[in-house]
Amino acid sequence: MSSNTRVSKPDYYEVLGVSRQASDQELKSAYRKMAREHHPDLNPGDHAAEERFKEASEAYQVLSDADKRAAYDRYGHAGVSAAGQGFGGPFAGGVDIGDIFGDLFGEMFSVGGSTRRATRQQRGDDLRFDLTVDFEAAIFGHETEVKIRHLEACGACHGSGSVSGRGPSVCSQCQGRGQVRYQQGFFAVARACTACGGTGQVIPDPCTVCHGETRVTKELKLKVKVPPGVESGTRIRYAGEGDAGRAGAPSGDLYVVLSLRRHEFFERDGYNLRCVIPISFPQAALGAEIEIAGIGGPVTLKVPEGTPSGKELRVRAKGIPFLNEKGTGDLIVKVMVEIPRKLSRAQRELVGQLAESLAVDNKPASPSLIEKMKDLFN
Repeated sequence: MSSNTRVSKPDYYEVLGVSRQASDQELKSAYRKMAREHHPDLNPGDHAAEERFKEASEAYQVLSDADKRAAYDRYGHAGVSAAGQGFGGPFAGGVDIGDIFGDLFGEMFSVGGSTRRATRQQRGDDLRFDLTVDFEAAIFGHETEVKIRHLEACGACHGSGSVSGRGPSVCSQCQGRGQVRYQQGFFAVARACTACGGTGQVIPDPCTVCHGETRVTKELKLKVKVPPGVESGTRIRYAGEGDAGRAGAPSGDLYVVLSLRRHEFFERDGYNLRCVIPISFPQAALGAEIEIAGIGGPVTLKVPEGTPSGKELRVRAKGIPFLNEKGTGDLIVKVMVEIPRKLSRAQRELVGQLAESLAVDNKPASPSLIEKMKDLFN
């Protein structure tokens, strides 16, 4: 009677030597460190090092993917049982581990001494466009047209790069591998083939418009819709509007990054608006309802009786709309009692009568608690 023995797999976080709260950059740094130490090309014949390298690569492949990491954190290895089976090249649905080694081995990525080149198409570059909008436009929303220069598939050759349309052929120098291997002491280093630029392919009859590059620079006119409630630093993503990939590869994305012009009257505080207005002494003492300018129209501000100078008054729902949510912030008004510099004779008489009726004993006030504490330690 036979029985199957199940060997428990090591914890992925322990394999990489990081905590469960590790950031993406900490995961990447830990993996690079282990790769430098245990890579098979640096440890020929050391099977233990190769196993540790495989474990580290499997752990990084899972933890660097947000969805897989969440499943692993919740269910352990059972949650990612389909992930990380074996090792080699780009993982399905995961991270291309070969990209991690760009700074370690040039453009070479080898497993067990054999060099392999990623044959996937290179996606086009993402682009960034900085757009400055008015303060009010960021609050109420705005639509504008922008012009952006990006790379598009060449129309003359339909993105093939060749006059005949046949496209590229296999590079004779590297035999399509895109890399040429050099022996440097104990290390075997693969570098990009100079004949094909590392693509593994050459175009014998290059297009006269794009010169075999498969892409040309074009101007893109794009309508940008700024939603209500955005703030400086907000990014709006337009999928597929970045540079086109080479030879029909997918295009990158365009990110429009917003910045707001300053307002002469209002300042933004999250989704609240802040401003400062002057009021007279009678308005502060007796209370008043005053009309002030607001974003989008006049706003009525109620000043309670006996309001001191510097008091902040709140007007509900007169601020900034919540981005992609229901609700609006508030308008916070700081009132400052304005003291006239010059008075007419009649005004001086009236103020004098008021002063007599509001006589104040001008004795020094008691030190504050903070001042008393300072005295104790002096």
